[in-house]
Amino acid sequence: MRRRLLLSGGAGAAVGAVAATVASGRSPDPAAPPSTVDDTGTGVVPFHGPRQAGVSTEPQAHAAFVAFTLHSGTDRAALGRMMRLLSDDASRLTRGVAPLGDTEPELAVLPARLTVTFGFGPGLYAAAGLPSPVAELPPFPIDRLEEAWSGGDLILQICADDPLTVTHAQRMLVKDTRPFAAVRWVQRGFRRSRGAQAPTHTQRNVMGQLDGTANPRDAALETAVWAGDATTLVVRRIRADLERWDLLSAADKEQAVGRRLGSGAPLTGTRELDEPDFAAVNAAGLRVMPDFAHVTRARVTDDRLRILRRPYNYDHSVDAAGRPDTGLVFASYQSDVERQFVPIQRRLAEMDLLNEWVTPVGSAVFAVPPGCPEGGWIGSALLS
Repeated sequence: MRRRLLLSGGAGAAVGAVAATVASGRSPDPAAPPSTVDDTGTGVVPFHGPRQAGVSTEPQAHAAFVAFTLHSGTDRAALGRMMRLLSDDASRLTRGVAPLGDTEPELAVLPARLTVTFGFGPGLYAAAGLPSPVAELPPFPIDRLEEAWSGGDLILQICADDPLTVTHAQRMLVKDTRPFAAVRWVQRGFRRSRGAQAPTHTQRNVMGQLDGTANPRDAALETAVWAGDATTLVVRRIRADLERWDLLSAADKEQAVGRRLGSGAPLTGTRELDEPDFAAVNAAGLRVMPDFAHVTRARVTDDRLRILRRPYNYDHSVDAAGRPDTGLVFASYQSDVERQFVPIQRRLAEMDLLNEWVTPVGSAVFAVPPGCPEGGWIGSALLS
C-alpha cells in the first residue's frame, strides 16, 4: 500500500495528517507533553542538493552502515522504483517527518542532524546493465576478511546525533528495500556525543589515538573527494586487539603510530597539526619518525591523493573469556579508489607496525552518485 501511494503520487488523508503533525514537531498523541529538547535533537541537514549529505558533513555521533544484496531479477526499472522509495523516505526522515506508512511516527520527530548517504556497489551496476566505476579492492596480505562484513550491491550510511533516530531510520529504510534486496550486513558505530567536544576536535578511536588529523580541508577537500558531484566510499572493518595493545608502554604506542598520545602531535612536533619532519634524526642517527610508523606509511604529499577519513568506533561483543570484539568501521571517501586509497593501503600492508594489533576483517567498495533536487531521487541520471 505504502509503495502504491508513493509511486502513484497520492496519499491517504490519515497518513497525511500524521505526517503533518510530525512535521510540526508535535507528538501525534494529543495528550503527550510538549518537547523540551535542544537543537541537538532538532538539527536538520538538508537531504536535497547537488551532492549527497553525509560525506563532508560534520560527522554525527552515531552511524549504521547497512549493505544489501539485490534479489535475483532486480533490473534497472526495479532499481529505479527502489531508489524513488528510499529517496522519499530519506528526504522525509532527515526533515523530522515520518515516511508514508510509518507506524511509529513519533520516532521520526527528532532528526538529530540525520543524513542518509547512498552508495552503489559493482553488483548494482551489473544488475542495471551498466559498467561499474568501482571494483572490489585487490587482496592485501594483512587482510583476514570475513563474508559477514564484506561486499554489497547497495549501502546506506545512516548517521545522526541520536541512536534512536538512527535505529528508526534504519528500520524504515530496510522495510522499503525488502522487495528488491536483502540485508547483507549491518555495522553500527559511534563517536563522541555531540557537545562533548568542540566540532573542531579530531575524534579518538578505541585505541586512544586521534583519527583523522591528516584529512583534506577546504580546497584540498574539493580536490581529493569529489569528481564533479560524485565520490566513492570504501568501508573497512578493522578489528583491534586491545588486550595486547594494553600491554605496550605509552612510548611504544607512540612509536607504532608516530604521534603523541595526549596531543596527537607528530613525534617531531608539539601540536596536532604540525607537519611531521620525516627527515629528522635523533642523537643515535635514527629517524624520529620511524619508517614503520603508521603516520609514515600513510603519508601523502599531494593533496589530490589524500582520502577523507570518516571512521566510527565499534564495540560488538565479548567472548566467554571477556575479550572484546572492538575496533573501527573505517569509512574512506575519495574521488578515485584505485588512485588514492589503494596505494595508501599497499604501503600500510607492507610495513605498518600497527598491523601487529589491528586486522581488517571486512571490506566493501561503493560509488556514491550525486545528490538530487527537491522532488528528485538519488541515482535518477543512472537508472532512469
